[in-house]
Amino acid sequence: MAEDHIVEKVLRDTMGAVHTEDLFVEAVRDLVKDEVKAYIHARLEANPALKIEIRAAVKDLMEAKLREAYAFVKLAKAGTKLGLELVPPEMRDEVTKELARIIEKEVGAILERSG
Repeated sequence: MAEDHIVEKVLRDTMGAVHTEDLFVEAVRDLVKDEVKAYIHARLEANPALKIEIRAAVKDLMEAKLREAYAFVKLAKAGTKLGLELVPPEMRDEVTKELARIIEKEVGAILERSG
């Protein structure tokens, strides 16, 4: 019976060590990332033209992502119109009002989070 307690203790201690090891590995990984970032920043500071080029490329990428998001909004709008076309005419007014209510609520929530 005393042997059972020893095994349990060893298992608990081993599991605790694993968690500590994970924390250590994560801390070392963060330190390495910080060093790599510092190295990259130093290289960019030494080459202002490259820094400007990267900044312009990032700006282009952000604009492209915004255009992509806008295209998805337009696609969602067209898809909604198509969906409403598929609704039987006698239900269209009710579905349109409900859909408008849902969209208004969601857009309101988005604006509250961003504001």
